[in-house]
Amino acid sequence: MPRKTQNKNYDYFSANVQAAEIESQLVQSQQRIAELESLNAQLQSLFSSSNVKSDNAQLTVEIDKIICNKEQVRRYFDPDKLATLTASIKEVGVRSPLWVRPYSDDKYLLIAGERRYRAAQDAGLTEVPVVIVEVDETSALKLSLLENLQREDLNPVEETEGILHLLSIQLDCTTQEVVALLNRKAHLDKQKVESSDEDTENVFRKQWSVVENVFTTVGKLSPESFRVSRLPLLNMPTDVLEVLRSGQMEYTKARVIATVKDEVIRANLLAEAIALKLSLAQIRDRIKEAKPQEPPSLKQEFQNISRQILKSYHWEDPKKAKNITNLLQKLKALLTD
Repeated sequence: MPRKTQNKNYDYFSANVQAAEIESQLVQSQQRIAELESLNAQLQSLFSSSNVKSDNAQLTVEIDKIICNKEQVRRYFDPDKLATLTASIKEVGVRSPLWVRPYSDDKYLLIAGERRYRAAQDAGLTEVPVVIVEVDETSALKLSLLENLQREDLNPVEETEGILHLLSIQLDCTTQEVVALLNRKAHLDKQKVESSDEDTENVFRKQWSVVENVFTTVGKLSPESFRVSRLPLLNMPTDVLEVLRSGQMEYTKARVIATVKDEVIRANLLAEAIALKLSLAQIRDRIKEAKPQEPPSLKQEFQNISRQILKSYHWEDPKKAKNITNLLQKLKALLTD
């Protein structure tokens, strides 16, 4: 009878755990849906404000007339996903048109849809459906970034570099100046002071208004969270950054591996973590094992020897006991000097 009661309690506990997990997954799904709906609204607003040449007509252009944008936000394309998309395009064609803008002569610059473009090439298509949009470089980058965020999450490196590039274009400055602006804002907020120079303060306010507008459009991150949590990852070692760009590892794991200074150890750990799909705890254990062991301090060594002496049977050996006595007398004499 007690065993049966225990099973009932276990079943009840197990059911509650499963229900909690399902509820958590549901909340995450609802948050993701809300996020995508927000992105879609922003995307449609930006898209509708642009001069769309195709209207509702279905246009097609020769694939060799489309030029890939070197400033494309997404740089890594998963080979397996690309192969799956290629197989789908071979069967049903390109269902969602590529977004392009006029470039030169009869060429077009790709705004969004490079995965579909590459898969269409692999599938042997000579023409693809397009939407031709008359937009400037800044709006094109916004469209590209938002489209990628909506269709498939960018990895943290691509997202960070894309937002940083967008800010530099909007502010007409270098990415280093963007970082300096973000740091200055954080400093002013911390000190709760404003610049004594009114002209300088007005310029700063205008710049910061542009920054806030970009982050409102892109969504997901605030300027401060971007500064604190995303900018530091660009300072990671090159090999770690490449692993992140390729989507082979989560940011949390890569950040821990990036703390390893030895290039050979770090490279081996990266390869092992990817091949064996090591957990974050396992990666930390590997790093701890790889660190050279520091010799114990004099105090620690004395404590260790004292414990060994107390646990030994040397006290029962007259010869060894005499040696210990002599050493103790020397130690007392050393302490009284």
